[in-house]
Amino acid sequence: MNALPRENVIDVHGLTKKFGEKTVVDDFSIQVPKGAIYGFLGPNGSGKTTTIRMMCGLLKPDGGGGTALGFDIATQSREIKARVGYMTQRFSLYEDLTVTENLTFVARLHEIKDVAGVVAIALREYDLEPRKDQLAGQLSGGWKQRMSLAAASLHEPQLLLLDEPTAGVDPKARRDFWERIRGRADAGVSVLVSTHYMDEAVQCDFITFIAYGKKLIDAPAAEIPRAVGLHTWRIEGRDLHGVYKQLSGAPGVDQIARFGAALHVSGRDEQKLVAALAPFRAQEGLEIVPAKTGLEEAFIYLMGGAEDNFR
Repeated sequence: MNALPRENVIDVHGLTKKFGEKTVVDDFSIQVPKGAIYGFLGPNGSGKTTTIRMMCGLLKPDGGGGTALGFDIATQSREIKARVGYMTQRFSLYEDLTVTENLTFVARLHEIKDVAGVVAIALREYDLEPRKDQLAGQLSGGWKQRMSLAAASLHEPQLLLLDEPTAGVDPKARRDFWERIRGRADAGVSVLVSTHYMDEAVQCDFITFIAYGKKLIDAPAAEIPRAVGLHTWRIEGRDLHGVYKQLSGAPGVDQIARFGAALHVSGRDEQKLVAALAPFRAQEGLEIVPAKTGLEEAFIYLMGGAEDNFR
């Protein structure tokens, strides 16, 4: 039995934004299903945050339009904002207030009726009770991040916007953060995440690659490597720098990237790629094996063909 299609919480088309003479978002269209974690992946300055803000009525587009949470992004931004939780890249709460005072302040901004009760629940849910009387400025990056997520979720938003949410946070805190985000998505909250970290991208259900204001690809995360159409081989051993130089530009080799102590060699034409690697198979000290093309190889390949709109 086929699963019923999910409701789209965002449906936008042709979004365009210019700052001066530069087009920072160019003809962007997307549909976001309810309860999905949607990753917006791209280098710094690629237009990810601007795109997300337009999609949710936080920034007026110069062209295009659509809906978020059933409201028009151009004319009903107030209704959308009331239902959105926004966590910025830079810590935006008050460092000279305690955790409790910060959450209380945010709850009052949202005109929550039972402020004390809602704050108490958030302190328990996000394990912030032991630090409730600690000044926010004294918290580590991971705890600041946790408090920011709690603050963004106080009014039970239907949509969460996370702008580079784990920048500068240690791996353990990052894993903990993503477990909490997955919990919100399982409860039906849709999540938009702007990031340039590959280990965050793999946590997303869907991914859009954005480069220099243009959408390069948009698909379920698991399908992107196949959609790009790359075949990849992994080379380990001695003199990888020499191998890199010899393979660069060879017929069938579209991309070579260093991954730790190995080279990942990729190409769209599998037969030509195998032929290019053949002379190295008998080379002593090298191991050449097929590898699964990942998001990072796909991203590097797509970025190689993108044109800088600020150049």
